[in-house]
This record gives sequence, structure tokens and C-alpha cells, in this order.
Amino acid sequence: MSEIRTQVQFVEIDDDMAGQRIDNFLRNQLKTIPKSMIYRIVRKGEVRVNKKRIKADYKLAAGDTVRIPPVTVQTDDEKQDAPVSTKLTKVAELEQRIIFEDDHMLILNKPSGTAVHGGSGLKFGAIEALRALRPDARFLELVHRIDRDTSGILLVAKKRSALRHLQTQFREKTVRKYYFALVMGQWKSSCKMVKAPLLKNEVNSIVRVNPNGKASETRFKILEKFKDATLVQASPVTGRTHQIRVHAQYTGHPIAWDDRYGDPRFDAYTAQFGIQRLFLHAANIQFIHPGSSEKMEISAPLEDRLEKALARLRNEN
Repeated sequence: MSEIRTQVQFVEIDDDMAGQRIDNFLRNQLKTIPKSMIYRIVRKGEVRVNKKRIKADYKLAAGDTVRIPPVTVQTDDEKQDAPVSTKLTKVAELEQRIIFEDDHMLILNKPSGTAVHGGSGLKFGAIEALRALRPDARFLELVHRIDRDTSGILLVAKKRSALRHLQTQFREKTVRKYYFALVMGQWKSSCKMVKAPLLKNEVNSIVRVNPNGKASETRFKILEKFKDATLVQASPVTGRTHQIRVHAQYTGHPIAWDDRYGDPRFDAYTAQFGIQRLFLHAANIQFIHPGSSEKMEISAPLEDRLEKALARLRNEN
């Protein structure tokens, strides 16, 4: 065991930081500090705003000066993770996968197999890697999430105001997201919408269609038909865990190489065309830019191996 002693900090709150509670602000500033310790230093008056004591629910205002006291934490040297190295291949290649960036946001074409954040035995995810690639960025936070094995568009906010603006759009369902999925068999042209309530098992995170679940809706459109597969466009109206994957399975057309909801027979069939990953890709997104208020439409291309697989499927036809 060893100790890490942080240094006293004085942070001046700008317009972008304003409006958030002091406890949430401190949790973002002191990412390695336990939540219980954050509330303790606030309660003891060690955290000051404009030289005055505050409560944990105090909302910061532009122009406030926050004193963050030095804090000592115990760490396990054997378990302590090293900072994410930008020399790691998986980290370095993310730089080439940034398809849009300005002062407000960054959009990544996330590769399949990369989680959006670390945890559950993963040393790092896309957001930790991006922070390592942008060490001078004051703020980088995920706007939304996509599954680890799903590739494609991932929005990252570079300002708190942008995060609030974009998350409001997601919450109000004004964001339009379109995915490409290769599913088993011949999708019926009459099946343009799936409305089936989804219930998540909190023990194993498996999602099933269940009348006691949350209302869920996905819209589907056929893009291309093959001999024993169909390329569809899926647009989730709601944002439930594994929604597209479960709704596809529910119709009898599971997605290729879905390790939770797929069909091994379809995996064996698609493997001969070079597909050995979940064929689900967040291909297009439409939203309002948080700074300019302009309508944005961003597309992320499929990776080469999926494009080649589609070409081989066409040849089979």
C-alpha cells in the first residue's frame, strides 16, 4: 500500500462549468477519489467557494472560485493501473478514426471490440484513450454509449454545455441514428417496425422481450438481399440496452456473430465470407450542433473487412 497526496487547487468557474452541483463537479475533478471522501471534505468545510463553506447541493455559478483541498488516498501498488499509453496500437489508431472535431465535440468511428469506457476487467476504453490522446483537453465526456462489439459513430463532448445540449436531444428523441446490420435469412419487406417491450436481467445483463419490460421501438429498412442473409438499416426510436440485437432476434433474423442473441448456424455461414465479428455498425447520425444550432449529418464508413464480406455475398448471388 502507498499514499497519493493531491495538491490544493483553485478553479475559476466559467460559463461552461456553471449550473452543475459542487459534488458532481468534484467527482469529475477528483476521478480517483472515493465518492464518500468527496462528501466528507465538503461536509467538513474543506471545499470552499468564494472562500465560503457550501453544501453538497450548491450549484456553481460563472465567476465562482472553488478551492479543492489536498486529499490523501491509499492505493494498492499491485492493482494500480498505469496511465493509458498513447504508444499502444489500439490507442494510437483511434486518432485516425476521428471523423469530426471542433471546439464543442469530437466524433469517433469506434472500432468493434473497443469498449466505450474501461471497467469490468478492461484497463481502458475509447474515452480513456481519447483523454490520453488529448492531454490538454479540459473536458472530454461520452454523450452516449454503444456496445463494445458494435462499431461506428460515438459522440464525445468537449464542453459541459455541449454535453447538456446533446444529451437533451437524445432524451427528447430528436437525434436520428441509423445502423447497418447483416441479419439471418430473408427479411420481410412488410416488417418495417418492431415494437416489443424489453426487460434486462440485472444479474447477467441478458435482455429479453417481456410484457413487463420497457416500451421499445426499432424501425427497419431493407438495404440489400443476399441468398441467405439481408443487410438492413435499423433506426432505434428508444434507446434500450441491446435493443436492435434483441428486436432482430425476436423477428427470427438474428445479427451475424452476435454472441448473446445470435445463431451459430448463421455465424458458420457468414464466416466463409470473412465475417468474424458482430455485423452491427452505427453508420449515420443526425442532430443539432450544440454551438451553431445547425443541423448536422455525420456518416461513418464500414471497415474494409465488412465491405469485402458484402462484396463476396454479392458474388454468391
